[in-house]
Amino acid sequence: MVKFNNAHSNMVAQQVRPGDVLDARVLAAMTAIPREGFVDSDIAPLAYADTQLPIGCGQTMLSPIQEGRFLQALNLQSHETVMELGTGSGYFTALLAQLAGRVVSVEFFAELSELASQRLDQQGIENVSLQVGDASKSWSLPDRIDAIVMTAAYVSVPEHYLHQLKVGGRLLAVTGKAPAMSVQLIQRVSEWDWQTESLFETVIPAVINAEPKTEFKF
Repeated sequence: MVKFNNAHSNMVAQQVRPGDVLDARVLAAMTAIPREGFVDSDIAPLAYADTQLPIGCGQTMLSPIQEGRFLQALNLQSHETVMELGTGSGYFTALLAQLAGRVVSVEFFAELSELASQRLDQQGIENVSLQVGDASKSWSLPDRIDAIVMTAAYVSVPEHYLHQLKVGGRLLAVTGKAPAMSVQLIQRVSEWDWQTESLFETVIPAVINAEPKTEFKF
């Protein structure tokens, strides 16, 4: 346990913070949630490495720096609801749950969703609703939402999700095709207007079943 504790603190101090993640709430969330609790035991020694770890079903986790920078860009508040497309291991879901009031997370693979549910329960995290299905192009929500984060890359953002945002809401997505991908933060500024900010370049796996038929023009 001491070994994991040291690796955990080193991840935050030597990877995430030097990676331009300075938001105190984000750093606190990443300090609070044990990353090794969200991976299989055989790769637990690598839980805090600066890499995208395999999690089963041919999927991977985001790297710690990617997770930290995504969270910092979203600037989630404790009263907000955030939608996560791609539950994966559940670790990033847990971080979202530390920062937002409620998390709705959709996973394509039922097996991964079930594992994530067990891991979140073990951490006592209750403000998460896990759902299973193909959300690559759309997913129905009862109300508009404060924030959406996509944990796999899209060629372009499906227009459906832009309309799911409240006015003032924001969506974070990685767009493009490897190796030319970048993180986009899109904010809905009025009923029919959105503003897009290109934040930084990164590469993550492409979303399953997602070749959008239409591209939203800003």
